[in-house]
Amino acid sequence: MYSSATTPTPTATRTALRPPTAAAGRPGPKQAPPASRPVAPRGVEGRATDTRVVPTGRTALGLRGPETAPPVGGRIPLARQADGQVLRARRPGQPGGPERIDPSALQTPSVRAALASVARICPAFTPRQVLREGSRHILVAGTIGRAPVVAKCLAPQAVRSEYFEQLVADFHHEVAVYRAFVRHRPPVRLPRLVAADHDRCVLVMERVPGRPAARERHPVNAPTPGEVRALLTAVRTLNLWRPPTDVFQPRLDYQLEIARYHSVGQLTDRDAGDLRGLLHGLGHTPLQLCHGDALLSNMLLAPSGPVLVDWEQAGWYLPGYDLAVLWSVLSGDSAARRQISQLAQSGGTMARDAFLVNLVLVLMREIRLYDVPGAGEEQRIMIRRLYDDAALARRAVRAAVGTR
Repeated sequence: MYSSATTPTPTATRTALRPPTAAAGRPGPKQAPPASRPVAPRGVEGRATDTRVVPTGRTALGLRGPETAPPVGGRIPLARQADGQVLRARRPGQPGGPERIDPSALQTPSVRAALASVARICPAFTPRQVLREGSRHILVAGTIGRAPVVAKCLAPQAVRSEYFEQLVADFHHEVAVYRAFVRHRPPVRLPRLVAADHDRCVLVMERVPGRPAARERHPVNAPTPGEVRALLTAVRTLNLWRPPTDVFQPRLDYQLEIARYHSVGQLTDRDAGDLRGLLHGLGHTPLQLCHGDALLSNMLLAPSGPVLVDWEQAGWYLPGYDLAVLWSVLSGDSAARRQISQLAQSGGTMARDAFLVNLVLVLMREIRLYDVPGAGEEQRIMIRRLYDDAALARRAVRAAVGTR
């Protein structure tokens, strides 16, 4: 995302509460992944959050039991590396205004190469501020005339990366999504496309005023209840939108995803069998348009309402994928998790089962990102919290399989 604020460092680490029961079926030692296209690493901040105890009277994840449930009426998401820190920031509460040009940040070789690519499609672009200079993307804020814009380019370092083809494919997909939104305007707020160069991986878009809903992937401090309601409303509005079916493509091969996590020991034989059983029952369930990376850091809180950015993973998923992503990162807000669970089950048993399949796979991805050698204390707390969440999700899946 293109926030111009740095990621704040928490002053204290929250205490992780013990889960209601011990985590069952903890994955064994990691094995080498199966031979396939490499997955680009995604950076994590390793922030500590606490694990809330599931309130009494509810099943795991806050879902109603089967007796009260409503009647029944291609590829793996990338684990992407962090794109570096913001070079110039505005302190919270500091009044906005035009940023001063930072000559030193604008004169690095990578930024100069990016600006040369931007100038090919937007000669009137005037750079003002480097928002991000990382190994994957470079984001530069500027103006075209009086209009504030943001230029997003593939970083020169990405050319030398082993994940280069994957990164280029993602960039091309995001350009295609923005172009599709010009023809088929979605019912949610997003930056307006200004210009794009598919071949050179350059994207110029409107700069929307606002602040990120969170600075971290797993925020220590959750948004306020009102902000959470607004974000969930925006996500659900997108999910219920039905654009022409040929505009977007399925973005996740669920069978391949299950096989991958099973092969590296993150899913047990029973876990894989339960998920495949639920998938079999969802064979005729219509897919849902999802953002695909609905992290709080990819949502801006603007005066006009939430704005969704970073559309690299947008496409068709099983219902509830965006809700599963939000549930996985809102560990410090039990009220928000209950609200997400209620939304997930409001569509009936099939919608509930699809949400559970998505949730298990999302949590497996988060565990794979965080559970790495050399993790610090805060990250170890996060790892324990993720395993506890995964245990809750497994139990919910087994309960759902028992009612089929």
